[in-house]
Amino acid sequence: MNPLRRLLLSAVLLAASSLALASPTAPKEGAEYQALPEAQPTDSGRKVEVIEFFAYYCPHCYAFEPLLADWVKKQGDNIVFRRVHVPRGQQVAPQQRLFFTLESLGLLEQYHGKVFNAMHVDRLPLAQDEQVFDWASRAGIDRARFIDTYRSFGVQAKVRRAQAMMEAYRVTHWPMIAIDGRFLTSPGMVDEAGTPGQAALPGTLQVMDQLVARAKADKK
Repeated sequence: MNPLRRLLLSAVLLAASSLALASPTAPKEGAEYQALPEAQPTDSGRKVEVIEFFAYYCPHCYAFEPLLADWVKKQGDNIVFRRVHVPRGQQVAPQQRLFFTLESLGLLEQYHGKVFNAMHVDRLPLAQDEQVFDWASRAGIDRARFIDTYRSFGVQAKVRRAQAMMEAYRVTHWPMIAIDGRFLTSPGMVDEAGTPGQAALPGTLQVMDQLVARAKADKK
């Protein structure tokens, strides 16, 4: 066999072998997911807690959102799901407070996707308080009630809690998913492990399936 052809064939076989080892359906610790050095407390009882750390401005979070929403619906009573908007400087602070305001008002499910669309489709920056207030008012939320909640001690406490959780879970990028207070995975991890590009998004859901199943078995 031609030496160059032999070299190319060897490279193809090595790449195929690497992809076989790095599979979202058989995720490996240190590749498609990480185990936290110290498990974090959960209050989900016998259900598995799943937390998404995300940010509204993040294009990867925006791309992941519809797939994640469908996954959560399919899980049903298997899990307790919640989101945590991560902090990142003064320009992101209004978006973070927007998220926790919607959560506090019980409006999150109704408006969560609309905030994403406002930022990534309509290109609204939502980087200042007044921009957030104007958006909420146009979206049909009572302006005075929204502002009162936005500036409340309750929302401030949620912001502080988000910072503490980000540190405790060692969140370094987003979207990042925490499962059962013990495992972390993300499209970034799955991409680096050998499922590149857009395939990393559904690949992450496959990893989450495996980790939820493992956590549920451990609870029996």
